[in-house]
Amino acid sequence: MNDKVQTLLDKGVALPNPTSVTVGDEVDPARIAAGVTIYPGCRIYGKKTSIMTGTKLGQEGPVTIQDCQIGRGVELTGGYFKKSVFLDKSNMSYGAHVRDACILEEEAGGAHTVGLKQTILLPFVTLGSLINFCDCLMAGGTSRKDHSEVGSSYIHFNYTPNQDKATATLIGDVPRGVMLDQRPIFLGGQGGIVGPSVIGFGTVIAAGTVFRGDIPSGGKIVMGREARTGEREFVPGVYWEIQRKTRNSITYIANIIALKAWYTHIRSLFFGPDALEQALLKGALEKLDMALEERIKRLGAVAGKMGHSVLEYRRMMGSHASEALIRQKQELSAQWGELEEALQSLVSAPGNDRERDSFIQALPDARQADSPDYVATIQGLSPEVRAMGTTWLNSIVNEVTATCLEKLPSFKESLD
Repeated sequence: MNDKVQTLLDKGVALPNPTSVTVGDEVDPARIAAGVTIYPGCRIYGKKTSIMTGTKLGQEGPVTIQDCQIGRGVELTGGYFKKSVFLDKSNMSYGAHVRDACILEEEAGGAHTVGLKQTILLPFVTLGSLINFCDCLMAGGTSRKDHSEVGSSYIHFNYTPNQDKATATLIGDVPRGVMLDQRPIFLGGQGGIVGPSVIGFGTVIAAGTVFRGDIPSGGKIVMGREARTGEREFVPGVYWEIQRKTRNSITYIANIIALKAWYTHIRSLFFGPDALEQALLKGALEKLDMALEERIKRLGAVAGKMGHSVLEYRRMMGSHASEALIRQKQELSAQWGELEEALQSLVSAPGNDRERDSFIQALPDARQADSPDYVATIQGLSPEVRAMGTTWLNSIVNEVTATCLEKLPSFKESLD
């Protein structure tokens, strides 16, 4: 038993079999609170790792933690967890594989054998078993009993035959989703989404459906769509559509920027001054920056392929080539430098200051006197106050979207 394991025992961390637990030399024991339970076979690594009281690691099987920030009462019962954040009472079951830039907010979680990367789940979102759900943001629902759900054996298809990953899907949205008052979204089991999609609140996608498309207004039930059949020549690098991919990618980035502003100006008010609380906040902001970096990089990779795509597309289609599609590809290629610069300048966009400050001023009245409980406070806001917050966050989404589309005038036309 190494000295760090002994230090954890001495400070009140429960280790039923301490000799089976590995704690890396770089781990700071001060960042692991008394009241944490670490079951046999677990491995804790990373100088950025922090774990708050009431958390249980490894009830069902060994857990490996690497540079994660973990809140109170979290249960990670078995699996691998790297460079991700788990807020209070979130959970993942046996066989989980959660990698870089994931955030699971309060009471969000998944059953056994779930794979996540670059995934953000707002409060209460629940994933079933045997799920691959990378490159998504999902919101919806009002409580643990009224939550968005992903059925078992679900896949978010986030890698294309053209070998790009500009495919992140927005399920719900940030400006309304953070207010915890929207209808839940249900994605039925043994189905999937081909990203990038935009799906609105109240959507139900029936079990067994592989969905290709968008339902931004929500409130619809999708019973399944027949896949197109047939065959044609496949030439790597030829994109038959680029407007929807680009616009949905921009919308996703804009929502991540809005969520970063929410954490910076609102959620930060609900983290205490002690080191573990601040580590959790810092970790969440870091993951949002990682998400933004990833999404901008992936969109840039697609932009870099457009010159080749135009050449191959013209070769294949000849006189039947769509000049509108060619113009969009050329524009994305030529304007990427300016578009990337615009996105980088907006990653910390604050939105409308007056609307933000009005919303902040309305918060103390709703905050509990004895404890600034985040979920309870947001649930207790009046519809009028929620609307103020949503208006502020929408100002960020709209600013980012409008600024980007100004660089891409041919993309501003209707998608219909």
